[in-house]
Amino acid sequence: MSFLKILAVAFALALDVFAVSVGVGIRTIPRHLKIRIGIAFASAEVAMVVIGAALGMAADRLLGGVAGYFGFVALVGLGVYMIVESRREAELAVPVDFSRGWGLLLASLSISLDSLGIGFSILYVGVPLIEALVTIAFVSVCATSLGLLLGRALGRRAEERAELWSGILLAATGVAFVLLRALHIG
Repeated sequence: MSFLKILAVAFALALDVFAVSVGVGIRTIPRHLKIRIGIAFASAEVAMVVIGAALGMAADRLLGGVAGYFGFVALVGLGVYMIVESRREAELAVPVDFSRGWGLLLASLSISLDSLGIGFSILYVGVPLIEALVTIAFVSVCATSLGLLLGRALGRRAEERAELWSGILLAATGVAFVLLRALHIG
């Protein structure tokens, strides 16, 4: 059960990374930049999960067991926000160079905000943090690589849909975690 929870979280996070990677992959970029992007995205995802977990532990000390519910509700809210933003970004598509410099930093931080929410709540779903971090990093690198590789073939439409589905999965994950915790399952 623990591994399935980690996989669900990693997959929800990976769709967002995949969406941005498809957007970058639409343009032809050299292989070394693809590797740089993969490392930056995976590093940002893991770093934000660690920061979120630290914030979750601090909140637990202050608020007790109810802090986990705040994290789960934040996941649902973040998922809904991502759904809304995926619709808005489809209308306002502005090209940014995500392969280097400030564009890479902004892309890495923006796609990892959901990881902050995951990190905050991950300690409350009963999964080992190290396993979660390794799985999230691995799935993130795979999703980034796949998005960069297939970006040109899949195009802008796949990018929009991946972000939409990422939001849906993130919100559903938050709801599932609330239910599992409330019913004392897993």
